[in-house]
Amino acid sequence: MNRFRRLFRSDATRNRPSGPSGFRRAQPFLKAKLLPAIRTMAPTLLALTLTSAAHAQGTMDFSGATTLMQTFKTFAIYAGAVICFGGLIFAGIRMMSGRFQEAIPGLFGALFGAAVLGWGAGWIGSLTGQTM
Repeated sequence: MNRFRRLFRSDATRNRPSGPSGFRRAQPFLKAKLLPAIRTMAPTLLALTLTSAAHAQGTMDFSGATTLMQTFKTFAIYAGAVICFGGLIFAGIRMMSGRFQEAIPGLFGALFGAAVLGWGAGWIGSLTGQTM
């Protein structure tokens, strides 16, 4: 009977463990065990996710894909034209005021807009077999 009284004293400070709290003990566990395990399993989980998506591909319905891609192609044509036109206006205003060096970014913007207009719409059209 005396042995049990010595284990559980009425003094609260002696009943508490003197080591670190539970939260402090959990931090090394997270850093040492859980994070490396997550880093190890992440590529496998990603591969399994992509594999299941690839198996489900046969059940997908792509009847509206051509219409959607036509919309994207039209957007690429309009966006490229707007970017090209905006770059030319920017460069033209700079050139008319005599600041030719500041007009160079506008000319590159016009070149970028032309690339979006040509290659972007052509690439989107090639995804669905559409002709330009």
